[in-house]
Amino acid sequence: MDGAGRLDQPLTRSRSSAGDGVGAAPDKRRRGRARTGRRARFRLPAWRPVWPSEWISACRWRIARWVARITRLPPGVGVTASVLLLLAAVGYGIVKGNHLPAVIDWAKNARDATANSFGFRIATISLSGEKEISREEILNAIGVTGQTSLLFLDADAARVRLMANPRIGQANVLKLYPDRLQITITERQAFALWQRDGHVSVIAEDGTVLEPFSGQYAGLPLVVGKGAERQARDFLAVVDHYPDIRSAVRASIMVAQRRWNLRLTNGIDVALPEGDVETALQRLVTLDREKKLLSRDVTLIDLRIPDRVTVRLSPAAFQAREEELKDIAKRKKGGNA
Repeated sequence: MDGAGRLDQPLTRSRSSAGDGVGAAPDKRRRGRARTGRRARFRLPAWRPVWPSEWISACRWRIARWVARITRLPPGVGVTASVLLLLAAVGYGIVKGNHLPAVIDWAKNARDATANSFGFRIATISLSGEKEISREEILNAIGVTGQTSLLFLDADAARVRLMANPRIGQANVLKLYPDRLQITITERQAFALWQRDGHVSVIAEDGTVLEPFSGQYAGLPLVVGKGAERQARDFLAVVDHYPDIRSAVRASIMVAQRRWNLRLTNGIDVALPEGDVETALQRLVTLDREKKLLSRDVTLIDLRIPDRVTVRLSPAAFQAREEELKDIAKRKKGGNA
């Protein structure tokens, strides 16, 4: 107001000043509604051809960006990959050049040398039970040398290697720290000779083949045929009950893996039954005692039928028997005349 009590400014604003201050917003809304009432017009961009060179450049750029993302490795991976590649190349050269056994031996020797430096060198070896097998064969079998360390010796593997020898029936390997090794073995003993397909081998009681035949085992009983090595122990135990028969036997022959024949030293074959062998042998002893059957000129004595004994004469005895029967027939014919 001025000094006379009148307003210094008019209460109404002119149209030109309405755009200033508070009244500006409605005018803008009206102008906005006026614009939206008009039809919207969209202008499409001008078309232009895409040349192959541009498309190839774009593809190259995208591929390069993708490869860069893939090949972005964390720190240290390159060095590790280089070391692995070098080790792979060295390993391939070792295997390709057949140097692997030498490398393994070198590693074992280095390992044992380290353990020996701490007091684990094998200083004492206690060995018991060996008779036919030498001490050197046993130590070579388990790989023990003067440089072997007790710390790295595998006792179970050593026992398995010992048991692989057919001469060894049982084995025990015990490590006594820091420097003692105890080995106990039980050897299989030579029991009989086994002949099959023209080859003669020395066998143990359980049928294990120990070694090829040599002259020092000439006194052992001989069994022949497939399966004879497994059944020899039980059969020969029965024959041993009859010393006269046992001393006259040259070979015991297995027939069809079911029964036995005896080949005597005088060439007679004795056919035994499949079951009750002991009774058949007792009958043979009785016949020999009463009739001297084993001393006669026969080639076969068949005891397979329990109540009958069949005998086959030798060719000479058969011829003599034929002539004897002819003479008897002639005498009878002459007497009747």
